[in-house]
Amino acid sequence: MNGGDPAKWLELDRRARADWGPEQQGERRTPLSALCHRDGRVRHRALNEAAGHPELFPLVVVRCADWVGPVRDRARELLAEILDAGTAVTLAPVILRVADRYRGDHALGLLDGVLRRAPRERLAPLLLSGDRAVRRYAYRMAVEEGTLSPVELARAAAEDDDAVIQGRCAEAALTEGPGAEALEMLLGARNPQARSAGVTALRRLGEPERAVDFLADRSALVRACARYVVRQHGIDPLPWYRARCADPAVQPGAALGLAECGERADAPLLWALLEHPAPGVRA
Repeated sequence: MNGGDPAKWLELDRRARADWGPEQQGERRTPLSALCHRDGRVRHRALNEAAGHPELFPLVVVRCADWVGPVRDRARELLAEILDAGTAVTLAPVILRVADRYRGDHALGLLDGVLRRAPRERLAPLLLSGDRAVRRYAYRMAVEEGTLSPVELARAAAEDDDAVIQGRCAEAALTEGPGAEALEMLLGARNPQARSAGVTALRRLGEPERAVDFLADRSALVRACARYVVRQHGIDPLPWYRARCADPAVQPGAALGLAECGERADAPLLWALLEHPAPGVRA
């Protein structure tokens, strides 16, 4: 195991105590088993030895939320000693998981302090972590610290598969007014969270006419944003949808858009599309 697999460390800690019984009383303790021992005095003594065992640092993090005060205090002292820009990257997954526990926020505060003082490149591995919670944390910090450019933020919004990261990075990329490259990344993103942010920004950037191209987008969110932008520009999207739905080459998004904002009089036009040869339009 390593620091990047928090669930296994927490499960190890839980099972070590659950499996302990009188028959283990005389067994020789390892540093690992001592850190998970039922007896707080044993855990406390084990922490004094853990400083020389980097492989056990994740359990030091777990002990920072220990229910026994002296154990918890010693673990926090030790974590403050061992946590630097290097170990912070390794231990971040466990720290973030432990932060959800009662009394678990102290370790998170230490992590925050170390990473905010660290060089920008130290945050890079966390931005690429396979752990979604770690990536969310890292991007939140990067946005707060202003360490990523609008292009980097737009790329993250377009490429990351987490909706929270997509939304946070897209919003941050647009805060100061993105350049053309960042805007195009958002508009061309595969996920609707980033595309919708880019489309909405067209109004503020003085390019509302470009939103027309997204009225038939495959995403309902993007279509709604496009309608908002064109309406603010004085364009009624309803005639546009009607014209597209009367065209044999109608796009599925146009049919959906008409259904979303059309009137009762548009029902015959939509009914006719139930016979359209394209499955996407019929659906």
